[in-house]
Amino acid sequence: MSRKPPLAGVRITDMSTVVFGPYCTQMLADLGADVIKIEPEEGDSARNIGSSRVTPMMGPVHLRLNRGKRSVTWDMKTAGGQQAIRRLLETSDVFIHNIREDAIKRLGLGYDEVRKIRPDIVYVHCTGFGLDGPYAGLQAYDDVIQAASGAASLLPRVDGNPKPRYLPTLFADKVSGLHAAYATLAALMMRNRDGVGQFVEAPMFEAITSFNLLEHLCDASFVPPAGQWGYTRQLDSARQPMRTSDGYISIAPYLDDRWVRFFQATGHPEVLEEERFADKTLRRMNMTQMYEVAETILPEKTTAEWLAILKQANVPAFRCNQIDEVLNDQHLKAVGLFQQRDHPTEGAYIEVRPPVRFSGFDYPEPTPAPTIGQHSAEVAAELGLTRQARPVDQ
Repeated sequence: MSRKPPLAGVRITDMSTVVFGPYCTQMLADLGADVIKIEPEEGDSARNIGSSRVTPMMGPVHLRLNRGKRSVTWDMKTAGGQQAIRRLLETSDVFIHNIREDAIKRLGLGYDEVRKIRPDIVYVHCTGFGLDGPYAGLQAYDDVIQAASGAASLLPRVDGNPKPRYLPTLFADKVSGLHAAYATLAALMMRNRDGVGQFVEAPMFEAITSFNLLEHLCDASFVPPAGQWGYTRQLDSARQPMRTSDGYISIAPYLDDRWVRFFQATGHPEVLEEERFADKTLRRMNMTQMYEVAETILPEKTTAEWLAILKQANVPAFRCNQIDEVLNDQHLKAVGLFQQRDHPTEGAYIEVRPPVRFSGFDYPEPTPAPTIGQHSAEVAAELGLTRQARPVDQ
């Protein structure tokens, strides 16, 4: 495949940090954009996630999160830094950042100022909270947004432990990054169609609340409410991975005919003769109890034996993998999701390629994640600056 990737020729000035904004620009870089990451001299704090092997501030998450990007260290508080950022913005299609509104305005880089530099700029502000509400300007991290959006209240509904808990993944950052990515692409499409840029607000609180409430507002959607919030199937304590004789398995019968086939295939058709499971309506009403019965059946065989039986019965099921086991999954190996790459300073590491495939182009080979300020001189020269913008300590 020889066609250019969709964002070839698009330049993005990226002043975002940690995960939310950088996850967005990682995807845009994967699609061919020239992403120039402006960092403080000490580097983006996400560089410290995990343990660096060779170079300080070159942690394993950074190697994937910031692949395909170029790094410059320009001090926005100096004349040189201001000259450099303005020259860069003149050549940029997108400006993305997660700096609070008052602070970005003090740097002279609010939307009104930036569009004077580049009138058709797509200006993407990754915020914690929408700028029109009373929480505007509050600091926000993944934990804060999980708490604010109600996500931390989900596990207590599952297991009965009343203590709120965070879901153990940076899902608020990453889901918000996905919202920022599609919003950026939509604004670029509008600019290509209409010839004008615009301000794009991508707020974490609103993004994650919307994400959670798609299913969890549930019966509380109606006015007046028809019932409680919460999608009961997702909150069912019995609907969890179940022990087999040698591990754990996930089963997803869901539809009534699959439950019937499940009990028949597992050698327990007598369960269907119980009064509480006698017909489709009763089975639907007592689905939690069916899961509880299934949990008593599955220890009878190994995970592999059950997978073969349930596949034959056309009942969805899969073994529960540990994270390190996923690296050796035969399917993921076959589709090439994982690739061992060699970083020029950090050595061999595991890359996870973009999961989406296109028939119209091949992803460009990403450049290695940069060291701090690796491309400062290179980008300054491209911009024709008479002197390189100075880093913080000069």
